[in-house]
This record gives sequence, structure tokens and C-alpha cells, in this order.
Amino acid sequence: MGMPIVVEVRGDDAPFDEVFDWFRWVDATFSTYRPESEISRVARGEPPVSPEAREILERCDQLRAQTNGYFDAYAGGTLDPSGLVKGWAVDRAADLLDAAGVHEYVVNAGGDMRVRGTWRVGIQHPRERDAVAAVVEATDLALATSGEYARGRHVLDPHTGAPPLGVLSATISGPDLATADAYATAALAMGASIAPHWVARLRGYGALLILDDERVLSTPSFGCAPR
Repeated sequence: MGMPIVVEVRGDDAPFDEVFDWFRWVDATFSTYRPESEISRVARGEPPVSPEAREILERCDQLRAQTNGYFDAYAGGTLDPSGLVKGWAVDRAADLLDAAGVHEYVVNAGGDMRVRGTWRVGIQHPRERDAVAAVVEATDLALATSGEYARGRHVLDPHTGAPPLGVLSATISGPDLATADAYATAALAMGASIAPHWVARLRGYGALLILDDERVLSTPSFGCAPR
């Protein structure tokens, strides 16, 4: 998947082989870097075959409508649902751990994570490699961050085709990592003129934005367990 994936548990035996077999399957199916992957074949015009691929494409369409087009799997000119797939894959890995009776864990895929139990989570500052912008005490929560980290300014405003202005990173918290992942991508794509107002109206999800003038904005529900 082009990123480190870490699974950490406290005190329980965990089905690590099953979890990482799942991630390997997701990589083989959805990697945009593999020309033989199903999603690469779909991008070339072939119909989706697996129910998982159809689910992802349908959810991408739904989220595009929910975000006023700012989450768009075609924003870069070709199909790339990675902004949804990573969170979706972690959600399914969390389901495997839950089914195995694991009570406290973190599944962290490149900074996007699901936690079960209570964990302290640091949000890295996008401009300072060793600096933490905020610390969240997260309980049974999903946290997704999109920003100018290792890949630089890789998120585009689908409406203009240009990188957005004013937002360095967006972190979304809530019950579902796939949705939080897409919302974080959308908020970053909106830029500073739209994102703060949009995230303030989200239901069931909280947000923390780091702006390029160094301001850190958060909604009241950021980091709170979903109800």
C-alpha cells in the first residue's frame, strides 16, 4: 500500500497473520501502482469484478456528493480511490480484531488509525518533522489525517485542478475511518476559505485543521468518542 502499517495490541493474542493477509489482498486489488490490480484495470475501462471493488466505487460516488465534489476519486485525471481505500481497509482489519476478541488495539496505516480502548495519539505538525501539533486521548475512535507530509502537495481541488491554499493538514475523528479519510481529503482540498465552515457542520465527526499561518482550529467534538 506504499506505507507502513502497524498493529499494536495490549494484553491479548491477535490474529496478526489474518490481518496482514487482508492488507496484502487490499494492496493487490486496489494498488494504483500495480498495472495488474483490479482498480488499475477498472481505470483502463474494464468493469469491476469483486464485490469489494464495486462497494468502493459506489461509496466514492456517495462521498463525492456529500462533499460537494471535493472528494473525487478522479481528481487527478484518472481513477484513484486511495483516499477511501486506506481507511476502509483499516476498518475491516479492526473488524477482524474485534471478532477475535481483542479488547485494546491500534491499527495505524500511515497515520490513519482505528483505536479500541483508550490511547494517546499525537498529530504530527506538517511543517516540523519532530513536532506534535496536538495530542488526543482517543477512545474507540477513528482518526484520519490528510496533509503536506511525505507526499507533499498531492491533494488537488477537483474544481480547479490546482493544489488548495491555506490548509496544511486536516484531521477528522469519528466512528468510521473510511468516511473520516475521505472527509480529511475533502477538507484539505477545500482550502482555508471553505474548510473551516464545512467541518463545523459535520455530524458525528470532529475536525482539527492546521492552517498555513500556523493557526490550529478544532471543532468541539474533535477527539470525542462517537455517540
